[in-house]
Amino acid sequence: MGGRNAGDVRATDGAAEIGRRVLRLRTERGFTQRQLAEPAYTAAYVSTLESGKVRPSEAALRHLAERLGVSYEELTTGRDPHDAIRLRAGLTDARRALATGDAKDAVGHFHQLMVEAERLGFRDERASAMVGLGDCALETGELPAARAHYEAAEQLLADEPLPRRIPAIRGRAVAHFLSGELRYSCYLLESAIDELNASGLHDPNALLLLYTAAIPPYMDMGAHARAARAAELALALAPSVDDPGLLARMHRGVARTLIAEGRTAEADASLAKAQELYEQLRIHTDLAHCHWMRGYVHAQDGNLERAERELSIARDMLATKRATLYTVQVEVELADVLRRRGRTAEAEALLVPLLRRGDGEVAGDGGVPGLTAEHGVVHAGGAHRLLGLIAEERGDAAAAEEHYRAALSLLERTGAAGDLADLCTLLGDLLRRGGRAEAAMDAYRMGLGHRAAPGTTTLGPAPAEPPV
Repeated sequence: MGGRNAGDVRATDGAAEIGRRVLRLRTERGFTQRQLAEPAYTAAYVSTLESGKVRPSEAALRHLAERLGVSYEELTTGRDPHDAIRLRAGLTDARRALATGDAKDAVGHFHQLMVEAERLGFRDERASAMVGLGDCALETGELPAARAHYEAAEQLLADEPLPRRIPAIRGRAVAHFLSGELRYSCYLLESAIDELNASGLHDPNALLLLYTAAIPPYMDMGAHARAARAAELALALAPSVDDPGLLARMHRGVARTLIAEGRTAEADASLAKAQELYEQLRIHTDLAHCHWMRGYVHAQDGNLERAERELSIARDMLATKRATLYTVQVEVELADVLRRRGRTAEAEALLVPLLRRGDGEVAGDGGVPGLTAEHGVVHAGGAHRLLGLIAEERGDAAAAEEHYRAALSLLERTGAAGDLADLCTLLGDLLRRGGRAEAAMDAYRMGLGHRAAPGTTTLGPAPAEPPV
């Protein structure tokens, strides 16, 4: 979200504040009013200006700034442009710390910069630090804190053009998505897209960020047509964008739509492009996400050995970064691969602790949070689904039903249509085999309801597309 250039002043202070500043600087330099005024102005004019009785013109301010040896920006706003440069350099360093190291270490950098920017009156840099704090909280799985930081940044930039607020809006939408609020996440992103397009603020970077962020909630809701269209629009915007991190994230999002269409070779190629960019940028968390998605691609293709290897790499990278929520999500998908490879004991050993920690039990690894209805709810449902399958395989129908119903309870509020329909089928089959035909029919009917009402029909009209 970087700040404006030093010469791009948001607003100047009032006449009285500028007058006091001129008086202070003139006194510090030992100038008389006449010495400061000449040759273009009079001592009387400087006296009137210093008393706050007149607001100087831009030409007068530039003359006075040159005579006083300060920049026009410093004289009109009281802010030294060198401070802005220093803060932006600090934000770049904090971003690098987040990308390559531990999010908890980056928090200290962002917080210090936020406090310093507030003290100096640099609103844009303060908002950038808030977004950075939100990104740190997102990585560590502290979703309420992440939302609070993003909301604060949005409020701070409320009177700025919409593209300036897009990183905060996108962050808040991702936090809601990870909390299982899929529809609200889509609403935030689609509203911003519509507002951008309606206002004529065709900002390729902002639109690419929004379309890419919309793909995961669309996919989880079963709104595959919208996800595919978002991917197409993102690809069309890519030539206008020169941010490699943003382009890498786009390739990751596009890969999700390709996987859903069964185009796994193309999906893997898209992920390879993203991985190459992340390796060049040394963005460790996003690189781990590439390994994660490549593991998923191989699992879809039935290459379980490669899937296990990629998912294990992703889990280890995320655990090293202490990206706790993402780590446990990968572990659920790794458990699925292990189960399919016949290693059910290992799969169960991964899953059970994740759900126990989600119930508030203190973890043996320093309290790493597990999966709950508010914390990785889609994967919490997935963990119960897998445990249900494992219970079925060992003949424990009661435990399987308990896990399937727990998964349904978790996922019903998310709108994850495909997952819900699949669970209803599993539950219906289990009940039918147990001779409970009426209960099985209820489960099947529930599943058909989710199949008949995918996200494409519950989200309202699709967002307007950008002008050609």
